[in-house]
Amino acid sequence: MSDERQTIQHLKKIELLSGVSPDLLATLASKITLHEVRRRRVIFLPGDPGTSVYFLNSGRVKISRVTRDGKELTLCYLDPGEVFGELCLVDGGPREDMAEAMENALISEVPREEYLKLLERNAIIGARMTRLVCQRRRELERKVEDLVFKDVSAKLAELLMELAAQHGIEDRRGTLLGVKITHQEMANLIGSTRETVSLTLSQFKRNKLITSEGRRIILVDQDGLKALL
Repeated sequence: MSDERQTIQHLKKIELLSGVSPDLLATLASKITLHEVRRRRVIFLPGDPGTSVYFLNSGRVKISRVTRDGKELTLCYLDPGEVFGELCLVDGGPREDMAEAMENALISEVPREEYLKLLERNAIIGARMTRLVCQRRRELERKVEDLVFKDVSAKLAELLMELAAQHGIEDRRGTLLGVKITHQEMANLIGSTRETVSLTLSQFKRNKLITSEGRRIILVDQDGLKALL
């Protein structure tokens, strides 16, 4: 299979591009650069030029904000089929976030100018892109509200239930989280510290809200976790 045909196959799996004509996909594929990114490799940093939009073809990518003193707040994790780096479409300004591969990943890089042409040619894709930006804006606003108004127990309980909804596997003990996530990663997601997260998880275990299997967490009592919100 040629590189361009392979790229087209990857693009067909991007939800945002569903229904795009074969000719338009072929045109876009000819402008794309595929990158294999190793685990823990940074894709872009705050201050980098906002010259491209990315599609995640495989692997997992973390989007986060990093302060000058090195503190990190994780905004989200992205799965295959998702788009990131899209804020450069607004004004082409420098990046404000950091994108890092959490697993070996394959990403498609689309030059900003080419992506803008795609949006101009296809009103459906433009509308989907607008909805995506608005949705992520609302999620960011909700995260800020949670950081300000909720305590650690409530934020951690909510995070566990979100992970269960996205990656949960039902078994006889409850809902097994089908994704490995460290205490530090959870802390970064809720704006806390690893030590506080570890203590709070231990409290959840004592209260029989969760249990664990190796590094995997099992939600035993989701109603009890909801009561903490």
